[in-house]
Amino acid sequence: MGTHTASDRAVVTGGLGFIGSHLVERLLSEGGEVVVIDNETTGRRSNLKHLEGNPKLTIVKADVAEPETYAKHFKDAKALFHVAALADIVPSIQRPMDYYRANVTGTAAVMECARHAGVKRVVYIASSSCYGIPDVFPTPETSAIRPEYPYALTKNLGEQIALHWGKLYGMGVVCPRLFNVYGPRARTTGTYGAVFGVFLAQKLAGKPLTIVGDGKQTRDFTFVTDVVDAIVRAARSEVSGEYFNVGSGGTYSVNRLAELIGGPKTNIPKRPGEPDCTFADISKIKRLLGWTPSISFEEGVKRVIARIEDWRDAPVWTPESIANATQDWFKYLSPKER
Repeated sequence: MGTHTASDRAVVTGGLGFIGSHLVERLLSEGGEVVVIDNETTGRRSNLKHLEGNPKLTIVKADVAEPETYAKHFKDAKALFHVAALADIVPSIQRPMDYYRANVTGTAAVMECARHAGVKRVVYIASSSCYGIPDVFPTPETSAIRPEYPYALTKNLGEQIALHWGKLYGMGVVCPRLFNVYGPRARTTGTYGAVFGVFLAQKLAGKPLTIVGDGKQTRDFTFVTDVVDAIVRAARSEVSGEYFNVGSGGTYSVNRLAELIGGPKTNIPKRPGEPDCTFADISKIKRLLGWTPSISFEEGVKRVIARIEDWRDAPVWTPESIANATQDWFKYLSPKER
């Protein structure tokens, strides 16, 4: 397969989103040529505003489940980074077919485009939500796959499709399973977005931070540039047909995050189907790719707080609006009477 030079052409689906935009930035900074395919439902052009006018960047507005609208852009691409997906727990419970279309049909469609264009390296961005509520911490890749809701299920089906295409059609496919990614440009839209966006918008508005349960639950918060580094290393490696966890090497409580952000706090009910801990065993990626995270939790939070103005337009959640938005979460994920 050989190593890849910086001038390689890459396709990045979902390149206007949070992780995708940081990946595009990295590839362009190394002199690569990048085609972004994004339907702009959650991705925002403003995420790449600072790179507008770069002659090596092409942005195509298209839906991954409609390959006829973008297939030609795969021509001469050396690598595909498939980041595009519908995220969020609650909407996936409410609209499972939309998630199936985007995350399953969409993945099969981009894999087919990559195959027909002779793309040799594919990185499918997988999700640690496939483990559900794990039995072991830190959680290794050998853990059982137990998705709790359609988002987790469809992301795992996408991973299986990517690996299957790779095996059958001789493409080098790797699937990093991401844990809790945070950083500048983190998504704030969607039904009750990720905790960082929620807390930062609340802080800006002078509202209390809404802590789920007792706040002692911990998350493997991993800084976005570390994650991008793992993704790029995976693409440039000789490793193929593999999946591996991408985490921070630690796990941090929601209370600790609230403390670092500062301000008043309020507690809201604990939610079913959510693990008390997410904590990646990252020994496999260290071994296979020589990757280790470099940004500490404290340093990462500091960098995000320095950019707090980015969350000025984000929705400000209150205990009432969260209870409203997460009704279906409780309805479908609470332990069923057997």
